[in-house]
Order: sequence, then C-alpha cells, then structure tokens
Amino acid sequence: MLDRLEMFIALAQTRHFGRAAESMGVTQPSLSAAIKTLEGELGVQLVWRGSRFEGLTPEGARVLDWAIRIVGDARTLREEMRAARHGLSGNLRLGVVPTALPMIARLTAPYLRANPNVRLEILSRSSIEILQQIDRLQLDAGVSYLDNEPLGRVVTVPLYTERYLLLTRPDHPMATRSQLTWSDLAGLPLCLLTPDMQNRRIINAELTRAGIGGTPQLESNSILTLIAHVQAGPWVSVVNAHTAELFANTPDLNAVPLSGEGEAKQVGLIAPWREPHTPVLAALLAEARRFGRG
Repeated sequence: MLDRLEMFIALAQTRHFGRAAESMGVTQPSLSAAIKTLEGELGVQLVWRGSRFEGLTPEGARVLDWAIRIVGDARTLREEMRAARHGLSGNLRLGVVPTALPMIARLTAPYLRANPNVRLEILSRSSIEILQQIDRLQLDAGVSYLDNEPLGRVVTVPLYTERYLLLTRPDHPMATRSQLTWSDLAGLPLCLLTPDMQNRRIINAELTRAGIGGTPQLESNSILTLIAHVQAGPWVSVVNAHTAELFANTPDLNAVPLSGEGEAKQVGLIAPWREPHTPVLAALLAEARRFGRG
C-alpha cells in the first residue's frame, strides 16, 4: 500500500495524472490503476475524474493527510535503519529564503564535513513555499523567519537575528554616512525583493512606519539581480547583514547600517513537527543548535 500512497500524494500535488506518473517513474496507466486499487482497499472514491484530474473528493482530502503522515513515518523508518547499518547517509532537501542564502554555508558546511555521506540539496524558496513544501514532504527542512508571520505546527531552532543596511554604490551621497534611519530612504530609487518574499513584507512595514510609501522601480525574487542593479546605479537596496558581508567589501558597493527599525526578526531552521526525525535531519537540527549558541 505504501507505493500506492506515494503515487496518490504525487497526484494530489501535481494535479495531473501524466506529471504524477512521470515524477514516480511509472506509466500513466500504472498510476491510474494504483489509485483505483487504493480506492478499492479503502472503500472510498479519492479522486473526481473526467477527461482529466478534477480534484480530490472530501474523502480523498482526508486520506491525503493520512498518506503524508504514513509516508513520512515510513521514510523516517527506512533512514533510521539505513543509518543503523551503514552510518549516517542519505539525501536532505533544504529550502532557504533568499536573504538567508549568503549565510547558509556557515550552517551546512560543518554539517557536510561531519557527515560526508549525506547529499544536501539547497533550494531558494519563499517562506510560504517552505512551509507548504515541508508539509507536502517536498522539503525536509527550511531556513526562514521565525517570529514575523504564523508558522503553524513546526519545530524551530533560532540561528540569528536579522539586521538591515542600505546597499549603495560608493559614489552615492548616502555612502559616506555612518548610519541611516528608515526615514532617510524617502525619495531614493529603491530596488527590492518581490512582495511574495517575507523580507519584502518586513521592509514594507518599516517603510510604512517611517511614513514612506510608493512602489520601487525594480522588484526581483533574486538578491543577485538587486545587487547587480545597485552596482549599475542609480538604484539602492535594503539588505541584511549577511548579504552586506558577502558583497559590500567589493570596491563598487557600500553598506550603511539602518537604525530605528522595529523589532528585529529572527531567522532559524524549521523542521516538521512529527518525530522522530530522520537521522540526517536530526543531525542538521543538532548542528543548527550549535550554530545558534555560537
């Protein structure tokens, strides 16, 4: 039944029989037959069918919740038994908000050095995508904001508190200042992350608090794109301290601290609530706790 539950999860997530079959490495008729067999075993219809996938039935939505739990527990069991036989090994998928990517190696490099048989996949995701994909078993963990928007039922380990700076070219009038307030940003040509990013929503709140409205001329979901436009000028951007550390030491960039901001935002590791965690995830949580204490 476990294989059929995994196929059902894939169908619910892709909402397409062909794509679900492809993701599972089976033919579409095989996947359709597996779903019908699962319906027979459970005695309920799981999927509304027409010429294509038309959604889950109410019973199907309930079964999906159980399927995610059962498949997650089964994966944990397999990983734990493999670790008992061969030592810590396996795959770990980590979603990271774009603003945390400049620091992520400080967490993952020691982890990988201590666990050379673990393969780590790091993916740039918004905070909302991280929570959704952890819940759907598409990510094993994430690095995101902990105290700005609701997280739901997850395990969290604080890593650092985010501080903000204005990133400019060295020849910008603001570059010579030792410190700025958010109100100093009024009238500047800002380039910022897109509104689906939680960092942007945090910055929007600070700008509103300072009485600054309007829409930036440039938005992107890529930190590198913002930095490239700051280098080109005349744009400026608001970045966190880790981004400033990585980029502002170059001759064509300068970062000035922003003061007077609201409550600083915590960033940390987010993992599923269910326990026990897989051995590879448990080891990452332990590394995150060491990082946070440092």
